[in-house]
Amino acid sequence: MKYSLVASLLASSTVVLGELVPVHFTAPSPAHFRDVVRNDTYDFGCRPVAQPTEDGKFRLAAWLSEPQIVELEKFYERDAEISVRRNLVKRAATAPIGTGDRFSSGTVAPKGLGQQASGTTIASILNLNEITSALNALKSVYGVNLLTLPSKTFEGRTQTVGYVGAGTDKSAYHLYLSAGIHARERGGPDNLIYWISDLLAANKAGTGLTYGKKTYTNAQVKSVLAAGIVFFPVVNPDGVAYDQANGNLWRKNRNTKSGSSGSSVGVDLNRNFDFLWNFKKYFSSSEAPASTSPSSEIFYGTAAASEPETKNHVSVYSSFPKIRWFVDIHSAVGDLLYSWGDDDDQTTTSTMNFLNSAYDGKRGPVGDTAYKEYIPFQDLTNVKNVASKMVAAMKAVGGRSYSAQQAVGLYPTSGATDDYAFSRYWQVPGANKVYGYTLEFAPSGNFYPTSAEFNTNILDTNAGFMDWALAAISVGLE
Repeated sequence: MKYSLVASLLASSTVVLGELVPVHFTAPSPAHFRDVVRNDTYDFGCRPVAQPTEDGKFRLAAWLSEPQIVELEKFYERDAEISVRRNLVKRAATAPIGTGDRFSSGTVAPKGLGQQASGTTIASILNLNEITSALNALKSVYGVNLLTLPSKTFEGRTQTVGYVGAGTDKSAYHLYLSAGIHARERGGPDNLIYWISDLLAANKAGTGLTYGKKTYTNAQVKSVLAAGIVFFPVVNPDGVAYDQANGNLWRKNRNTKSGSSGSSVGVDLNRNFDFLWNFKKYFSSSEAPASTSPSSEIFYGTAAASEPETKNHVSVYSSFPKIRWFVDIHSAVGDLLYSWGDDDDQTTTSTMNFLNSAYDGKRGPVGDTAYKEYIPFQDLTNVKNVASKMVAAMKAVGGRSYSAQQAVGLYPTSGATDDYAFSRYWQVPGANKVYGYTLEFAPSGNFYPTSAEFNTNILDTNAGFMDWALAAISVGLE
């Protein structure tokens, strides 16, 4: 089908977020989805992912309004190869959001799952205020350093990162993790906070950690801490507060400058970073790596790093100039992505790169020869090496399926955290080289996990963080 036909289906419709319905497309190959994923009025989560099915076909998850579903069902009546169906499997109740403050105003430290008996569970997802309380508790109990970031969010919230393991010298910190950039991807901040808590508790007790079938020694715990960890638990607090209050699958921040109601509110922070942000200039006109429409879930904002949350995320690199490894925590697919996300990787033609204006208007289409993004061979080797270790660890915890792959996938992206991190070495004078990843923890499509899924996510990601850090240390921190 032609993109113009797909885009025209709902050119005049209004999406009501509270009425989004989980659906899936089915087709014989991932290539069959390329036209529909170029439509920036459809919500495919963090990014479109075509997953193989047992009958040899491929499945693409999406969240659509009823009018969108009806229009697409009518349209696909003429296409025997592609279908769209509502998800009819009844799921257990989603994990509740916590009430009150389980950390008693920052005096009781969080306790993760890595030092507790097998089968222990955490009853609820952290509410936004508890995330702040958890940071304060990590400071008061374990001496974690906190840094207030320079910009307040659109709704006036102050943002804070923690840093731990390498003392007060900020140039001794090499690992950076962030979570909560997409508000609806529940559990990301929890995964990060409970991992830091486990490291500190194990370090203090002189013990190791256990996540399902994965175990780590105290020596490994100390090694990871010594690498110096910077952690940003909730990049999008305004959006998280709104999503937790309304349960409406809210993704973006809450900036009303480009739209004051409904889906026109907010910017997708993971399309707002200064990497090929002006996609209309840099990409082929056939691609939609982001959107200029405020009503789109992937609205890119009014300028590169226009949002205070983006500015704060970027400021961490200036405060901690020797960061080498970065991972941004998302859900819900079950994969780990590495650079680049704008086009296929290639290691032979260094002049074919994102800074070369000769290739403007050619980037994006995967599988063609007009443009492929240059990555030095050793860098590609390094990122794949660490990615394979992280994925293997998450698989080993309890047997869930995870994969590592290049971020471009079915379609390109622009302005994302991982590519921005990696690109800084070439576009910011004096910047350290940073290997960036996006982790999309499983299970696929469940932004609001059940209680069982929520706890399994903690186990999987925490083991993944351990092996990611250990592999990064092995490859090199300088």
